[in-house]
Amino acid sequence: MNMTIATIEIPDKKATLIKQLLKELGVKITEEKIEKSPYDPKFIAKIKKGDEDIKQGRTKKIPIADLWK
Repeated sequence: MNMTIATIEIPDKKATLIKQLLKELGVKITEEKIEKSPYDPKFIAKIKKGDEDIKQGRTKKIPIADLWK
């Protein structure tokens, strides 16, 4: 039997209707709920790079007393 696997994005308010329709058509459904991040992907990448820099020791520690000098 040949099969096609498709990924579709459905708004939450219409998901029940679409799932019922697909089940009636004999379509197997595998669900994965994804929440979109409110943050810009560039910002997330910048934060992850900073975390990696800390792990690799590519940082400079400044004493609190010297912060405002």
